[in-house]
Amino acid sequence: MSLPRFYLAPADWESSAPVLAGEEAHHGAEVLRLRAGDGVVVFDGQGRSAEARLVEVTKRRIALQIITCLPPLPPRPRITLAQAIPKGKTMEWIIEKATELGVAEIVPLLTDRTIVRLDAAEAARKQQKWQRIALEACKQCGQNWLPVVHEPLAIPSWLAAAPTAELRLIAALTPAAQPLQTWLSTQSERPQSACVLVGPEGDFTPAEMELALTTGFLPLTMGTIILRAETAAIYALSILSHELNFTAQPGLSPPRAY
Repeated sequence: MSLPRFYLAPADWESSAPVLAGEEAHHGAEVLRLRAGDGVVVFDGQGRSAEARLVEVTKRRIALQIITCLPPLPPRPRITLAQAIPKGKTMEWIIEKATELGVAEIVPLLTDRTIVRLDAAEAARKQQKWQRIALEACKQCGQNWLPVVHEPLAIPSWLAAAPTAELRLIAALTPAAQPLQTWLSTQSERPQSACVLVGPEGDFTPAEMELALTTGFLPLTMGTIILRAETAAIYALSILSHELNFTAQPGLSPPRAY
């Protein structure tokens, strides 16, 4: 049976007496009913993890002793998902699955056809909730890299910031859209960073598509079937992860079901 996993912030690893607090302590003490002497795994969200022993457990804090630092995974290309926010709780599902697939950043976008509308306070609350969903997904699936979930942005504002990924793709239904392999063949070497932009229900407007293309995004085809927004996101991340990680690094093990 695998040990339960907890997030320990990077700064806390330097402490001689690291402590879990807040929701992490509550989960360990009140939900899992852990006790002093139990073993756990902690990770810092930046690729580092370790086995630890609980020294003291209360409702508000859990004192740890780090026993063994686990071997770090090899670095992987940095993948960003820029996703137009779908209606309902679909964004939560996308964030969970994108985290499992190893994305580095998730940028929720507000577009002309996005049904969801958020003021500044609502956007901040959403960001906090989505970041926690990403953290819980890391704990569940064994992912030691915690993606940064940004506050929602209007697509013109985000594109104006000029995303710097080496390979920039936009899911597109246009005749000019090409498969990932075609775009990879135009690169002088295997990209170490990529960004994929996925639209809302109803897709991007022609003006938004044109703006993305002029910012350096390449139109990516998803095949002959029109996919739902959430399906398109996971499809694009899956093929990117495979081509940039496992094809380029044959010895690296692909994800497995849990």
